[in-house]
This record gives sequence, structure tokens and C-alpha cells, in this order.
Amino acid sequence: MRFFAHTARVQTPEPASRPLRTSPQQRPPRPERATPIVGSWGTRVAWVSALVLTISAFTDWYSGTLPNGITLGVTGWHTGSLGKLVFFIGLATLILEGLREAGIVLPAAVPDRLLLIALGALAVIFVLIRLFSVPDTYFVSTGRGIGIYISLLAALGLLGSGLLRTAEELP
Repeated sequence: MRFFAHTARVQTPEPASRPLRTSPQQRPPRPERATPIVGSWGTRVAWVSALVLTISAFTDWYSGTLPNGITLGVTGWHTGSLGKLVFFIGLATLILEGLREAGIVLPAAVPDRLLLIALGALAVIFVLIRLFSVPDTYFVSTGRGIGIYISLLAALGLLGSGLLRTAEELP
């Protein structure tokens, strides 16, 4: 008689005995998400920087004088898509801060301090691009106005507020 692999006897193993749990294991309590303190420096700097960044998109980023003596100014909104993006970054930060003040917090996977750092870094990059790359479409004798420097300071403040909040939440 020949035994083939598919017809040979198979021994059934004994069922594995499970150890009984005597008592449930106590897990350490999960730390709740810490919301920034209302009067903290990170919160204040975020509010002020977001407000200034939003308003600074409507200040003069470039100014110049035409040959006939007329002085012209170009606002950040009219410099192209980067000026508009700077405005919307400031607006998004104001909305984020307003929602946090109303008690609506982001999920733990997306901490607000990380979002502030990202928005601030984007705003700094956009303003620096416009600071070094002056559009030639407006007029020949163009200089930088005070508004672009205010935008740069506000964007740096937004980036700094995210870093301040990170430092405040460290143990």
C-alpha cells in the first residue's frame, strides 16, 4: 500500500491552553491634549502676527516714481498669486486661532503648533520671493515699500509663535 501526501493520516493537535487573565492590566492614563494658555506669549504672538499678515497684503509692497513725477504704489494683493497667498495664510491662521478660542481643537495627529510653524514658514518663503523678485510689469523705477517688510516681520512672528508654543508645551 502506498501513502501519498494527500492521503496520509494527519494527527490533530491538542488545543492550546490559554492562560486565564486574573485581573485586567492597568494602563497608564493617556495624557490629554494640552491647549495653550490663553495669556501665553505664543498665543498673543500668533494673534498679532496673523492679523498683521492679513492686513499687510493690502499695504504697499512696491513704490516708485514715474518720469513725470507721479508716485505710484503697488499693494501686495496686486503683485500676483504670492501676495494673495500671503493674505490667505494670515486669514487661515486667524480662523485657526478663532476656532481654538471657541474650544474646537484639531485632532492630536495635527498639533496646532506644527500647523503654525508650517503656515509661518510658507508665509516667510512667499514674502522672501517677492522681496528678492520685483515684478517688472508695473514701472521701471521700482523700490520696495514698507509693506513688504511689515509682511516679512509678521510672517517671522507667525513662525516664531509656533516655536514658542512648542517650547511652552515641553515638560
